[in-house]
Amino acid sequence: MTGAQLLFQAMFVLLLAALLVRSERLGHAFIGCAGVLGMLYGWQHHGALVLLAPFLVALVALIQAASRALAARKARFTRDEEAMLHGPLKGIPRTHARLFFDQGEWIDGTAGDTLLREGEADRRLFYLASGEAEVLVQDELVGVCVPGQLIGEGDILSDEPGTATVWLTQPSRVWSASASALKSFLAAHDEVRQALEHSLTLSLREKLKAANRDELVDGD
Repeated sequence: MTGAQLLFQAMFVLLLAALLVRSERLGHAFIGCAGVLGMLYGWQHHGALVLLAPFLVALVALIQAASRALAARKARFTRDEEAMLHGPLKGIPRTHARLFFDQGEWIDGTAGDTLLREGEADRRLFYLASGEAEVLVQDELVGVCVPGQLIGEGDILSDEPGTATVWLTQPSRVWSASASALKSFLAAHDEVRQALEHSLTLSLREKLKAANRDELVDGD
């Protein structure tokens, strides 16, 4: 295989990787590298006249990557939002995370406030930054939510009514967003949707494990 063929195949692989990779920043890096390889290929076989197109590809990819890096650096988050970024939103770019937070709002709840009601269609996603909440199904206590956990993740992406009632047992700091707002946002930001769906799955799995452990302890 000649050097030209290797360059051409490398450009194809990089462009394919840019389409498949979940990270936009990494995708821009792959496109930029493909542009550089295109410049080398054109220079070797066709002279300087054909360098313009691959040069523009590499330049645009570099500008996009730099602008996103600058936007991420400028994004500002509260301490509670930073904790959420390193928890259930881990892996989401900071620029997208800022937009994600803006889909909801931070509220200060008091003991007795109800976040979700079993059977109601008004689905919401919550993040408990501080405080505590109880989860009830048919008026039976089935779990307790502690700081750092999501609430309502089992229903947020479905069209079914709420499966549990959740109410605060002490003063709490909570982030809340409606299912309709989140669905519209996630439909336009596939990278965030994939990361969030992964976090929702992990959150549900952890709660199921905790519930099973509690059942075993009660059984003993």
